[in-house]
Amino acid sequence: MTPLLQALPIAAPVAGWAAHILFLARRLRTARTDPVTGLMVRDAFTSRALRAINHPHAAVLLLDLDDFKDVNDTYGHHAGDQVLAAVGRRLADWSAERRGFASRLGGDEFAAVVRLAPDADLHIELLHRLCRRLSAPVDTGSAVVHPRATVGICRTIDRPGVALSGLLRGADEAMYRAKRLGHRWQPACRHDVYRTVNGRRIGRPGTALRPRDAGKVIP
Repeated sequence: MTPLLQALPIAAPVAGWAAHILFLARRLRTARTDPVTGLMVRDAFTSRALRAINHPHAAVLLLDLDDFKDVNDTYGHHAGDQVLAAVGRRLADWSAERRGFASRLGGDEFAAVVRLAPDADLHIELLHRLCRRLSAPVDTGSAVVHPRATVGICRTIDRPGVALSGLLRGADEAMYRAKRLGHRWQPACRHDVYRTVNGRRIGRPGTALRPRDAGKVIP
C-alpha cells in the first residue's frame, strides 16, 4: 500500500473537521456582523468595548442619523440601506484611525469606542473630522442623499472608574442634548442628568414618567 493510500483514512476525518470548523467560524462571524453595514452588532461591540474602555484615553460615542425615516419613506429602504452602509464605512474608518472600532446598534443608531488624547480638540475631531465626513453625499442611484448625524461623546477621563453602561449613558445624554440645542455634537456632563434605558432617556433621576408622558422630551 502506498503512503498516500495509508494516509487517506486519517486525512479524510481531519479534512472534515477542518471544513466544519471553517463553517462554524463563518456562522459566528455572520452572527456578530450587521448584514447592512458590515459593522459588529451590539453584543460583539459590548464584549470588545468592555476591554477597550480600560485604556485611559478611551472615549465612547453614540450617534444617530437625523430624519433618516424620511430617506426610507421618500426613496425606499434600498436607498436607506445604502446610506447606512456608507455611514458605517465612514464611521469605521474614522474610528480605526483613532485606534478604535464601530458598531451598528440597530436602526440608524451607531456606537464607537476610540482613543483621544486628553488635549484633543473635540470640536475639530467631532465636527470637522467626523460629522463632515459622515455628511458627504451618498449616491443611491435614485437620489443623492446627504446624511446628517448627531453625536454624543463620553470620555473615561471625564468619568473615571465608570462602567461601560455609565459611559454609554453619558454619551446618550450628550447626543440628546445636542439635538435639543440644534448642535452636531455635545460632550457628556460629569454626572448623569437623565436616566437612560437602551439609548433612551426616561426622566430625571428620582422621577418616573406617567404612561401618557412616555416618549416626551423633558427640557
